[in-house]
Amino acid sequence: MLKAVIFDLDGVITDTAEMHYLAWKELAKGIGIDFNREFNEELKGISRMESLEKILVHGGVANQFSEADKLGLAKSKNDHYLQLLTQMKPEDIFPGIKEFLDELKANDIKIGLASASKNAPAILESLQITYYFETIVDPEEIAKGKPAPDIFLRAAEKLGITPEECIGIEDSTAGIQSIKDAGMFAVGVGTVNKMEQAGADLILHNTTELALCYLIKKFNQ
Repeated sequence: MLKAVIFDLDGVITDTAEMHYLAWKELAKGIGIDFNREFNEELKGISRMESLEKILVHGGVANQFSEADKLGLAKSKNDHYLQLLTQMKPEDIFPGIKEFLDELKANDIKIGLASASKNAPAILESLQITYYFETIVDPEEIAKGKPAPDIFLRAAEKLGITPEECIGIEDSTAGIQSIKDAGMFAVGVGTVNKMEQAGADLILHNTTELALCYLIKKFNQ
């Protein structure tokens, strides 16, 4: 029986991907690394420090920065990103998400957030949808980020339910793997080929297709 839906944030509830991209591009430019949208796709669903490491490796300068330097770079990126986030408004929620959240609440389905972003609470506040979420997992609480299952398992634990009673919703291959390895039903939103390769149980083209009765039907099959 379905008891909870656990959301990713970026690419599922709203699009902060462009803001991440602009902030990472600015940082990379400052240290002489070419950074484009194609490479940016590799950063989706992973943590800030993991993203930084991939950028430094990509630029061939991974050994030129101390751990303290890397922390400084990550902070610089995040400060720029937070400036961009101040521009977010409720109108930036993806189509269908607000209606789906209302539907879940009306049917007593618990709602959790499993985002790699440390800024998730601030983003939900800007979008004015914090009150929907019974739990928001802090990435600092878990040992391993996506694609490891830790963050989705932690969300289920905090909601007081088993993974088998959950649906996870993601837009990245790392996120889908995280949901599947947690033993949950995985809903992928986005490119069909990418979601098929990731092993999503149900693939939706966009968030307007999110409907509780349809998800329950597929969940129970």
